[in-house]
This record gives sequence, structure tokens and C-alpha cells, in this order.
Amino acid sequence: MKCTQAVISSTIGAAYVYASLPVIPTVSFEYISNGTFNLANVNSIVVDTRYAASVDESGQTLIPPTLYEFATTFAGDLSDVLDITVSLNNGTISSNGSIFLTLGEAGDYLDAAGQLSSEGYSLDVSPSGLTITGASSLGVWWGTRTVLQQGLLSVANSETPSIPYGSSIDVPSWATRGMMLDDGRHYYPPDFLTDLCSYMSFFKQNTLHLHLSDNLYNNPNYTYEQSMGLYARFRLWSDDSAVDGLNLYANESYDRPTFDDIQTKCVARGVTVIPEIEAPGHALVITQWKPELALEDNVSLLNISHPDTIPTMKTIWSTFLPWFHSKTVSIGADEYTASEADYNMFVNEMNTFIAAESGKLMRIWGTFPPIYNSTWTNVHQNVSVQHWEYFEDNPYYDYIKNNYSVVNSNDDFYIVNKYAPPGGYLNTINLTKTFHGSPEKGLWRPYIFDQSNATNNPPASSPYVLGSIVPLWNDYGANATVYSEAYYAWREGIPALADKQWGGNLSEAAFAEAFAVLQPNVPGQNLERTIASISDVIVNYTLTLTEPTSGSIEDTSGNGYTAQTDCEAVSGYPTKPALSITDGCSITTPLESKGRNYTLSLSLRVDALDDPTNATILSGRDSVLMLTPTVTLFAGGNYFRSNATVPQGDWFDLSLIGRGNRTYAAVNSDEEEFLAIIGINGVYHHWAEIAIEAPLGVLGGQGSGWSGLFGGLSLTSVA
Repeated sequence: MKCTQAVISSTIGAAYVYASLPVIPTVSFEYISNGTFNLANVNSIVVDTRYAASVDESGQTLIPPTLYEFATTFAGDLSDVLDITVSLNNGTISSNGSIFLTLGEAGDYLDAAGQLSSEGYSLDVSPSGLTITGASSLGVWWGTRTVLQQGLLSVANSETPSIPYGSSIDVPSWATRGMMLDDGRHYYPPDFLTDLCSYMSFFKQNTLHLHLSDNLYNNPNYTYEQSMGLYARFRLWSDDSAVDGLNLYANESYDRPTFDDIQTKCVARGVTVIPEIEAPGHALVITQWKPELALEDNVSLLNISHPDTIPTMKTIWSTFLPWFHSKTVSIGADEYTASEADYNMFVNEMNTFIAAESGKLMRIWGTFPPIYNSTWTNVHQNVSVQHWEYFEDNPYYDYIKNNYSVVNSNDDFYIVNKYAPPGGYLNTINLTKTFHGSPEKGLWRPYIFDQSNATNNPPASSPYVLGSIVPLWNDYGANATVYSEAYYAWREGIPALADKQWGGNLSEAAFAEAFAVLQPNVPGQNLERTIASISDVIVNYTLTLTEPTSGSIEDTSGNGYTAQTDCEAVSGYPTKPALSITDGCSITTPLESKGRNYTLSLSLRVDALDDPTNATILSGRDSVLMLTPTVTLFAGGNYFRSNATVPQGDWFDLSLIGRGNRTYAAVNSDEEEFLAIIGINGVYHHWAEIAIEAPLGVLGGQGSGWSGLFGGLSLTSVA
């Protein structure tokens, strides 16, 4: 049977009901009886021996996991998400109480264009167990996401992780489904990227496009010296002498082992990283390295006619192409304003070079050319185009009708962190447009480029529509946000978009209900920095009049987060037990960081500061509490200073308060807000809220730069 993705309205017959599982994305499902299979009765995952080493060779990744490797990850997720422990075995048939993973006929799974999809799968549920049959190992993986989600939803409804008896065939309508992150104007740590891949994967997105080089807006009124000093970054770090000087910031870059690890961990959950190195526009990081390559009237653009420009770009790409484990790479090529003929020549030259060097396909943004024109040399038609705005092009008439494949990145869903002026882009995904984003105000789909005028949209079955990638840009730089604010900008948007990118049919109400259950349980990540707790009090270190036993400080919250210390108890304070904090001693908790909605309270006395502008009180995974001399949080590579100050030589109570997307410091109860000071295109400044995680790792320690007394610490989830 050959099926395309569809959700069929409920139809009651003599022995079956067609409906949808309310997972994200929705799955059409044929119920064969009123019974359900209890997932708690699963005792094993059985991988079909014939296909255990099989990989998906049709997708975008060059390092696809085997079926057995996907099964291993699935087994871990069953334990983490549903508390179900199973054995993992190879076998030739399913057994009672097992989840059997196997492969089927590729021709059974067709996308919206009627093309083979390696991501399709079938799910069969009977009293004896489950069988997931995939078009490939990746198809099986997406089937495991359906099982986990349905288990979670059933627990919420009946406290039992179960799946109805019946079957489904589920196929994504479009092959490219994902997000783009501006990593050029704001660095993101590797673990943030891999956690983000885990979050995307749970909702069956398969593409993370990383924009790896860029610069802040080069204001035409800047002097040459100002432009040469403007924030511009290239995020890949190589010791190859050929690119020496291109990247000057190793601490905010990815070397090859790190970038390999990012790609490997993402693809382990079905997400391929698509890298982008931007040129000839947005290329200030290159012209700061080689100023002679810049256009005279805008040094952020390359002068393509310079004899060293294309050789330099080939050098950069030849250095980094071996790092990239995807079949497609992007050269950006966005917002260039010089010679059109030079531009087309540049794109074609790079396309030919990249194909010859690596066999990879190339993608560009849809601005300037490549709008097709029969009177000139056009961009090669095997270069895919990422459309983003109608004032630049019309994707249907300019590209698709001229046989170019297109990714829909239309700016209906754009985010520019953090500033959202009236009429500008939003700080979160516009969910309404996912549910009412067709010209008829129905569900949005990747083939819908124009949400108002249907004549600008190709047929849903067009093979030239590759899918959808939704970008987040950091136009206002690294100091506008901390890392996690990119996640929160996408928190609801990723699953809402994922449903429509796949071809799902969730309504707003059904989405809200499913999201509330699924989001807190996404495996393989902790983007919200949640901490398990039996109550609102997460940790409470209250010192007693006796010295700590064996260097430990009891957590009286009941959660058992005992701290360790090598600091000495201070005698002579019968009404206030204290530990003496000196340079070299510390208090270490088993925790690292607490995300939004918290109150972290400290009782301290600061007696001496080595440097009043640089003292570290408490450090954690995502932030550091400092005195500089005001109460300061260092997070995301930036200092965020409040107006709060602390007394010296006297006891004080210091609280950090994370209240939604805002953060405050309170010294003896008086609150002061931390704010991000954002430069807007070199014209003016904007003060914006900032949501910083609470640091929880180490108080004091070698090089902390202060001495004094510690009287206690508590953390609650109440703000």
C-alpha cells in the first residue's frame, strides 16, 4: 500500500475507527478495538537482526545512526520519560511484551510530492506488543517518538502509559523541517546546541541550520576604524595556517572535535546540522582579516572582482568542508548590493568548487539574484534557494517555476532577539500563524509562502518545495540575550511549527493540551534548567551551632542536595553559626543552575575584597554572581550589572530573583533589576529585560577575590 501523509476525519465502521493520535505532529490512526496496550508491560526492545546495522542513506546526514543505535537511544528514553526499563536485543521476530523494530518497503512511504520518503514508518499495536516498521532506520526513530508521546499523553489522562490497539502509516509531507540559529552574532555552547537538537527531535524536526559567521549592522555613518572594530565573528576554530587570523576568539568557537561532537549528538536523535559560512555579504569578519577584499563603499561586503576574493573563499571552504557531515551546505550569499553579474559568477564558481571538493550540494539565501533572467548567466539550478522575504523575490515565480528547489524561510515566523518594536519582528514564534496561516486562514504548511495571496503559492505537491526552516537572528548582538533566551523564543514555536512542517493537523486547543503534557518531559535535554524537588523549597543550607560533620552541609529541604566544604566553622557567633570564607576554601553543591522562576537567598558578610571590581561570590553552569563593585551577573559571555551594592564588614541578605523573563537582585529586601543595554544599529540604545539562571555550583574558591563569612543559602521555585 502506498500512502501519503494525511489525517482522516473520524469515521466509525463495523470494526474500525479512523482518527488521529493527538501527538505532535498528529498521526493518523486506525483503531481496531477499544483496547489498549500498556507500555508498562514492555520488557524488551527487539531489533530485527537483518537490519540492525542498516542506516538511512537518503537523508541529509553523512553519518547516519544504525537501527540498533537508534534503538539504544530509545531504550534510554523509555527509562527517562516513562520509567520503563527494558532489555535490548537483536532478533528475527517480535516476542510477547516487546517493541519490535524493523524495516519495510520504501515504496510504501511517499511524501506530499509523491516522492519516496525514508522518514516514513508504520506502527502496529496488538495485545502482544508493538511493531514499528520504518522506511529506514530514521523512519523507525520517528516512530519511537510517537510511542513516547502517546505514552505520556495517556499517563496524563489515565495514569497508565498505553497505546490503543490499531495501526498507522505516518509519513512527513516535506523532507526539510527545522530551525536556523544565528550563531555568528551570538555564540552558543555545544551543550546548548545538542540539547536544542534533542528538543527539536522529540517533535520530529530534522534540521538545525547553523549560521556560523556574521557581523553587527555596519552603519554607513561609521568610520573605517569603527567598521574594522565592529563585532564580527567566525565560529569555527582551525590551527591550519591557511586561515590563521580569520578567527581570533578560540573561547567562543568550535574546534573540529567539538563540531564533530555537536553533529554526532544531533544526528543521534535524527537532526542534521546544516552549516552556513556567509559571503559575499555579511562578510565583515573576512574583510577584518583581509581588508583588501572589501568593497570600498561597504567594508562588510566582499569585492568579488578582487583577484584574491574567490581564492580566499575557496581556501576557507576547503579548510572546513571536511568538518561538515551534511550533504548540503550554505554559503549564505544574502543581501549583497554590488554587481549582479559578479554575484552570479561567485555563486556558480563556489557551487562548482564545493561539488568538486566534497560532492555536496549548495544553498543560498533568496535575495538579489538568483532571480531567473533569460538574458544573463543564471545561478545553477542545482543550487537550492532559501526564500525569506517578498521584497527580495517571489519564490514561486522567480525560482520554482524556473526549476529551483526552495526552502521556505519566509519571515512570517522570524525572530530577532531581543528588541521587538511596533511593526517589527516578534520575540517569540507567532503561533497564530501556524494555525491560521493559509490564505483561507486555515493551517499553514511549508508550501505556503504567501499567507495572504494563494496565487503566489505553488501546489502542495510541488517537488521543488524542500520544506521549511525558521530562523532566529541576533541582529543586536551577543549582549542582548543569554543562551537560554533563544530556546524560550522557540519553546512553543518548535512543536507548533513541527506539526505543520510534517503535515500534521493539530488545532490550537489540541496543541495547547498536548504541549502542556509533552514539553516538560522531552528527553535528552534540560534547557530550562529544572531541578527535581519534593516542594517549592529546592535546597536549604542552614548552619547549626556545631561544626559541619566531615565537611558536609546538610540540605534540610528533604531533597538530599548535601553540600561539601573545606571552609572552617567560626566560633564566637552563638546566635549566627558561620563558615569562614577565605581565598582557597569553598562550598560546593551538587547542583549547577536553576532556570526561570526562583529565589536564591544568601546570608553573607564580606570583610575584604582583593579587587572591588572583580570578586566572584557564587559560580554555576550558566552564570556567575559577582561584585564589580555592584551586584553583577556574568552570563552568556557578558556582564549584567544591577544598581545594588552590598555593605562591607556587616551581615546582609542577598537574593537573586528570577521572575519570568526578568531577573532582580535584592540586598536586604530592596530589589534592583538586571537589564541588557542593547545597541540598535549604531543609532541608539534600548534597555531590555534579561532572564538569567541562578548560579548554584561553588561559593568562594581559589581566585574568588574576597573573604568573609557565610551564614546560609536557600533556593525556592517561588519568585
